[in-house]
Amino acid sequence: MRAVVQRVHEASVSVDGKIVGAIECGLLLFLGVEVEDDERDAAQMAEKVAGLRCFEDEAGKFNLSVADVSGSILAISQFTLHGDCRKGRRPSFTRAARPEHAAPLCEAVVRLLRERGLRVETGSFGAHMEVSSVNDGPVTLLIDTKKGF
Repeated sequence: MRAVVQRVHEASVSVDGKIVGAIECGLLLFLGVEVEDDERDAAQMAEKVAGLRCFEDEAGKFNLSVADVSGSILAISQFTLHGDCRKGRRPSFTRAARPEHAAPLCEAVVRLLRERGLRVETGSFGAHMEVSSVNDGPVTLLIDTKKGF
C-alpha cells in the first residue's frame, strides 16, 4: 500500500460539484492499493499515518502527530499512485489493485484510523473527484508498506 500524505490547513473533495468530505487542520491522505496488499498493509498504513510526527512543536521540530494537534484526515483513494512510468509515455497500472480488492482495504485504513479516535473524512471510491487543499509548509511525505515505509 502506498500513500502520499500532505499536511494541510484545509482540504476538501467534491463529486459532481458537491462536497463529500472536508477538513480543516490535518492530513490529506491519498491511498493507493497494490495487487498484493492485504489487511496487514492496511493496519501498518493506519498505524504509520496516525503516529506520523509531521507537525511542529513550540521549538519548530516535527514532534507532533495529527492527534496531538487535534487535526483531522481527509482520505482519498488513488489507484494512480501505483502507475509505472518507466516505459513509454503512458503509465501502466498493472500493479494497482482492482476495485473489488482495493475498496475494502481503503475502508479498513479509514476504520482503523477512526478506531484510534481520529476524525476521518473520505472521498467516494471510484468516482471522479476534485480535490482542493491549502498545503501547510508544504509538507509532503511518501509512505509505502512494501518498502518498509
